[in-house]
Amino acid sequence: MAAVAGGRGGGGGMEVMDHDHEDDYTQDGTVDLKGNPVRRSKRGGLKACSFVVVYEVFERMAYYGISSNLVIYLTTKLHQGTVKSANNVTNWVGTIWMTPVIGAYVADAHLGRYWTFLIASVIYLTGMSVLTLAVSVPGLKPQDCSDPNPSHCKKATTLQLAIFFGALYTLAIGTGGTKPNISTIGADQFDEFEPREKAYKLSFFNWWMFSIFFGTLFANTILVYIQDNVGWTLGYGIPTVGLAISVAIFLAGTPLYRHKVPTGSPFTRMGRVLVASIRKLKVPVPDDPKLLYELDLNEYTKGGKFRIDSTPSLRCLNKAAVLLTAGSSNMNSPWMLCTVTQVEETKQMIRMLPILIATFVPSTMVAQIGTLFVKQGTTLDRKIGGFHLPAACLTGFVTFSMLVSVVLYDRYFVRIMRRLTKNPRGITLLQRMGIGLVFHIGIMAISSLVEWKRLTVARKHGLVGNGGQVPLSIFILLPQFVLMGTADAFLEVAKIEFFYDQAPEDMKSLGTSYFSTSLGMGNFLSTFLLSVVSDITEEHGHRGWILNNLNASRLDYYYAFFAVLNLFNFLFFILVAKSYVYKAEVSDSMEVLRQELQNKSYMTEPKNGQQRFP
Repeated sequence: MAAVAGGRGGGGGMEVMDHDHEDDYTQDGTVDLKGNPVRRSKRGGLKACSFVVVYEVFERMAYYGISSNLVIYLTTKLHQGTVKSANNVTNWVGTIWMTPVIGAYVADAHLGRYWTFLIASVIYLTGMSVLTLAVSVPGLKPQDCSDPNPSHCKKATTLQLAIFFGALYTLAIGTGGTKPNISTIGADQFDEFEPREKAYKLSFFNWWMFSIFFGTLFANTILVYIQDNVGWTLGYGIPTVGLAISVAIFLAGTPLYRHKVPTGSPFTRMGRVLVASIRKLKVPVPDDPKLLYELDLNEYTKGGKFRIDSTPSLRCLNKAAVLLTAGSSNMNSPWMLCTVTQVEETKQMIRMLPILIATFVPSTMVAQIGTLFVKQGTTLDRKIGGFHLPAACLTGFVTFSMLVSVVLYDRYFVRIMRRLTKNPRGITLLQRMGIGLVFHIGIMAISSLVEWKRLTVARKHGLVGNGGQVPLSIFILLPQFVLMGTADAFLEVAKIEFFYDQAPEDMKSLGTSYFSTSLGMGNFLSTFLLSVVSDITEEHGHRGWILNNLNASRLDYYYAFFAVLNLFNFLFFILVAKSYVYKAEVSDSMEVLRQELQNKSYMTEPKNGQQRFP
């Protein structure tokens, strides 16, 4: 069990705390921007968290206002082919989700979450502004071309591509600093040691995802319609203004926020453990963990940090905390001797790696929503009366499905499962992720069948050669979009909560970056698989599975391949999930909540033949 270090935070200006107000101070080491301890009644909680959540609504509107329809812009305005445009999207999205590792490092090691977030927001807004200019100024984009075959159109110049993609990747650098820190800042507003706030924290990521998808829903419906039917200038200008508004909203909540102080580079601390354990490879580990090197509890308490007791897992890393005999060279060097807490922090981050790897494949499926799924939609009948539906609008059903699923999950599923399992979360985070993985198997199987139906109709009407519109409603694709949203409600919400919850207290930003790394690697894996499958299936004169003309392609085979890949990935997930050991709680809040559930269950048990009433 982790030892509690209810520190008051570093920094000057320590307040004199009278006994009446001492219980009001947070016990998790949070401080204000000047380093002073903070009171629960003055800072943090739901009020502070609301500013963070509203920021994310507008920011997600801005991001998805660009990403949802990007593949359409690349094909219709920059005149790129199916494989190239899809890979450009997934490479950019992959970068968007990988840069948070750098942002998490800067926040945890140097600037803190708040200042890292603000600096990154300026970079983000700069990228959005230049991107809006790139789609607006005539000299910065190619001439319009109505030919359905992009290879017959005039290509964009090197300068035009440099400005457009330069703006996209500037934006990606900005999100690297905002993404890992904003959700962590939100979660930091709840004190781990106060049971009522801990209860709010357990539902935080459910409602976090619920709230931000309002912005996503607006982007996937209203913005993509504006981009397709009004113009790209307004379609990109609105997200840019929305991002500026979101930053202003975040700044307005500054007086209410609680902050965690930077604790040094997590990579350096983990590196020291790995190097020390390797250098002492032949040194035996004592059976009694009390013989390992550790600081006094007061040393942690003074800095508002947490001490962690030794665990038997990954025992080889315990060598880093073994005390050497006097006279050994560099025996007290931080690269030769580490505390038990440093060792356990490293173990916690390493233990999550197999789970992280198991999320790469489903993240690859998520990448199909904004690429191949949207391209499929462009080949189908999109008319509803006199209204022409943009193909990317179907991504709004992913959002809507997730909104509904999160509400049902939090309001009904969790409450039912709590009664059965006595777990405050209803089911464990890994069980929730597993349900999401099962959904992904079914989604790709259904997508394969739907695509087989689309191709059959295309062949029946002689549309294979000319790539004409298939006389099927675009809503034939609806099941795969709706189910993807339901899968997200299980898998994506559980992922971000799992990596935050299981990360050491001083590495929360890095833990949250595991979530973004999952999505980033999934997009890069999508690029790799699409390129490899496209090249292999075109060998020896074959037509290939993925062509510019989707009516002549075999996406049904490609989706079936994904279904099999998801099945094998699910089996791998079961294997690693069974061996995973959850970290010990740093407070007794979870035990208090679990005890409350048991008491409620006891109170509703029928006695002496009485009928049971809920």
